[in-house]
Amino acid sequence: MRCTNIRLLGQIRLKVVHLRMRRRARCFNDVIFAARASHYHDYFKLTKRWLRHNRHKKTYHFHVEWKHDFLFTIVKDKSICLICHQAVALAKRGNVERHHNTIHPNFKDTYPLKSTHRSKKVDELKSVLKAQQSLFTKPTAKSKAATEASFRVSHLLAKHKKPFTDGELYKEAMVAAADTLFKDLKNKEDITNAIESVPLGPATVARRVELLSEDVNQQVLKDLSLCECYSLQFDESQDVTDTAQLMVFVRMAFKDSTTKEAFLTLLPLQGRTRGEDIYNEFKRYVHDNSIPIHKLVAITTDGAPAMRGLHSGFVALCRHDPDFPRFLNYHCVIHQQALASKVVDLSHVMTLVVKIVNSIRAKGLQHRLFKSLLDELHA
Repeated sequence: MRCTNIRLLGQIRLKVVHLRMRRRARCFNDVIFAARASHYHDYFKLTKRWLRHNRHKKTYHFHVEWKHDFLFTIVKDKSICLICHQAVALAKRGNVERHHNTIHPNFKDTYPLKSTHRSKKVDELKSVLKAQQSLFTKPTAKSKAATEASFRVSHLLAKHKKPFTDGELYKEAMVAAADTLFKDLKNKEDITNAIESVPLGPATVARRVELLSEDVNQQVLKDLSLCECYSLQFDESQDVTDTAQLMVFVRMAFKDSTTKEAFLTLLPLQGRTRGEDIYNEFKRYVHDNSIPIHKLVAITTDGAPAMRGLHSGFVALCRHDPDFPRFLNYHCVIHQQALASKVVDLSHVMTLVVKIVNSIRAKGLQHRLFKSLLDELHA
């Protein structure tokens, strides 16, 4: 009896494993628990019951010939009648045939099967269904086009440093131009309405520019994560409101030996602008944006003490930070030239040049003769 029970339990295990492989069985532990908690004949009743309820459902597929035979089409995995636009529960031949013969019994008399007249009617009904569906898709497409046009105009305004209030002026100009250019076209009104639907208010343009700026920033951060190494250039200055700003530029080198230079960020400095303040602000930016600082190979700065101080300068603090790798430090060439121009005495040259320029500009005749000379020399 013991050997029989063990064989029976082994058969149960094999059957459950086989059913689990076909995704028909439930949890294996639940089945074993049921087998141990009751008699084996009760377990077989339980197995038969859940096998009957979990039987694999048959999948039905739509056939192309049903379009002409029963006037049905497939729309998003649903069988839709081309005449009444109703859907059937399952894509079975019996269902679509029953619907066609019950709801539309006279259609086959008016339009005989496999006739040219019936084919034309089917194409006509299908075009009507597509036209009804387009009523919902066209507004969405127009809305997307208007949004894209708004982004393009906002990009132009920001690129040419124009005020955001000029967006409405651009819209009026486009409407006036369209009224003249497309006056002979039949869809002139549609073109004008499409232009007027473009949102170009000051607040809208401001949001568009912010989104464009955020997208560009994300692209630069992505390039930083993909590049092999990069170098940074820092320049601290003040704007018209006396707010100190730290501008950071980056130059990246990639695996394919290409380089890319981009503007990284503009960090406002509140209060003092010591080397420690610049270092803390930049370190916070690196941490917040997860910049791979281990790829840094060089830093270029001006000659200010806050940048190149021996102990408390920005570069010195970066070198003492264990998170920063070993990097090279350069003094900006442009700042070197500016410092050199202050030291070198060029007064004997500048005095003569200023005197010649003033002599030419003092008299109109001298100025006209000088321009004629330049034209002859193609200068």
